Amino acid sequence: MASRSSASDLGWPAAGTGANSNVTTDDEDDRPALAGPDQPTPPARPGLNTFTIEGRATPALFVIGWLGSILGLSIVVAGVLGGSILLVYFVGPGLLSLGLVASAGNQAFERRARGATYAGPSPILVFAAVVAVTYFVGAMLGLLLNALLQPSAAEVSAPVVQLIAGAFMALVYGGVLQLTVIGTGALSWSEMGFRGFGRQAIADFIAGASLALPVIGITLIVGAILVTIFGVTSPSPLEPTGQLSGLALQLVVGAIIAPVAEEMLFRGFAVTAWRRSISANRAILRATLLFAVAHVVSIEATTLGEAIGLIAVGAGTRLPVAWVLGWIFVRRGSIWASIGLHATFNAALLVLAHLAVTSAPT
Repeated sequence: MASRSSASDLGWPAAGTGANSNVTTDDEDDRPALAGPDQPTPPARPGLNTFTIEGRATPALFVIGWLGSILGLSIVVAGVLGGSILLVYFVGPGLLSLGLVASAGNQAFERRARGATYAGPSPILVFAAVVAVTYFVGAMLGLLLNALLQPSAAEVSAPVVQLIAGAFMALVYGGVLQLTVIGTGALSWSEMGFRGFGRQAIADFIAGASLALPVIGITLIVGAILVTIFGVTSPSPLEPTGQLSGLALQLVVGAIIAPVAEEMLFRGFAVTAWRRSISANRAILRATLLFAVAHVVSIEATTLGEAIGLIAVGAGTRLPVAWVLGWIFVRRGSIWASIGLHATFNAALLVLAHLAVTSAPT
């Protein structure tokens, strides 16, 4: 396929077009753009870590971001130490969500005022906001579902709960991106690779899907090595039920909802944002590590050794696919390519797990 534009050290097309899409310096995203010969140098502005409202583009967002984040995190820690479910899952995450979303918005407007090459929130900050909002809104949703389904709780299957949780996750991802990235004018959906699902998108989807089997092979090898070293197996987020109905629902979650939501955040947004100020390789590497971390933030373990093992196996087995997802996204310049790989990768693993359970001797 002919490349769509020249960019980056790999000769790949930019996932999002724009005047700054080919910048490959190692500086952070706050670096101001160079002033032209007829343009005065922008006045110095207080750093994002300096607690003052003087000279701020959005003083209210700055204050809300700082106070909400500090209070929210403090309340979560206090709740953990005191064993308070109310503080850990509701009050703390609620304030933390408000603070991190406000901080992301403030960072976007501050960077725009500075004339930064990427005038938007850091992907790490947006990811932190997604985690906080997920915990807070998830706890609220859990209370609601428990109240509605309590009389027939025994009849609600795990795949149905997983479907509801997956749809909720996608809404959170999209909602936080809309507020902090799209709403602040940092990036558009088109710049993040969403350009309609036509003939070209189908070709991109197929190109990504064709890489699934080789990546699965590499992942299985890496997984076998890590399991041998650490002696633990990372549990699947969608354990097979042995029923076709359960497999069908899990395919909706794992092969449709999750790939779209995760590619929207980790490739469409994160890679595109980082590529505005660093090289393609470094942007893909950062998004790869962030993707791996995202899949181990909620592990449960009884000992420190078990926790280390689960983190190593859980994160390590995501690295190969995460890197290739970033590579195909940048290579094709389309979110549909990485969605194609992600969806096919997840679907194949779900089907293999189902076959393993149903074919095992009873």
